[in-house]
Amino acid sequence: MPTQNILLVGVGGQGTILASKILAEVAVMQGLDVKMSEVHGMAQRGGSVVTHVRMGEQVHSPLVEEGEADFIVAFEKLEALRWAHYLREGGSIVVNDQRIDPMTVITGQAPYPPEILETLQADAEEVVVIDALQLAREVGSIKAVNVVLLGALAQKMQIEKSQWLEAIRRIVPAKALDLNLQAFEAGFQGAGIAAQADS
Repeated sequence: MPTQNILLVGVGGQGTILASKILAEVAVMQGLDVKMSEVHGMAQRGGSVVTHVRMGEQVHSPLVEEGEADFIVAFEKLEALRWAHYLREGGSIVVNDQRIDPMTVITGQAPYPPEILETLQADAEEVVVIDALQLAREVGSIKAVNVVLLGALAQKMQIEKSQWLEAIRRIVPAKALDLNLQAFEAGFQGAGIAAQADS
């Protein structure tokens, strides 16, 4: 398997780190070398958070280079736009169709960019848009947005679904396990429907 480069981008409090840990566990279960690096724009809730995950036969650096990401999983639309230049030609972006205003927008220093999804779709070969917040709400908790998005990513990666479910069982605390398994399934099915709608 060639090295796979994945960026998970979002804002503080959205669960990007837990999602990255599940993704890394999936890689370990495949017998792959995996490196993970977290980058926090601001430490507080609402600040930009980016996690680099690289998996393959032998991985030396934990950081994904610009233009080298096979997948970008964006927990918020503006974060997708902000990191889109990391996507390689032919790569895929999975975007949560949710708007979270950054501090610059809240304070009136900058506008929230219009038509983000249209911009992404014009530049990237594959953009999967999913309402992860609504799907998480339907399974019982808006905190499950992260695992909904992992389900959508899993639809795109060449790794058996059962492996993802096992990784979730290993990483997620028992009290939240059923909810997160449902959230994964909702994202997996939702991404499949989104792909059919685009084709």
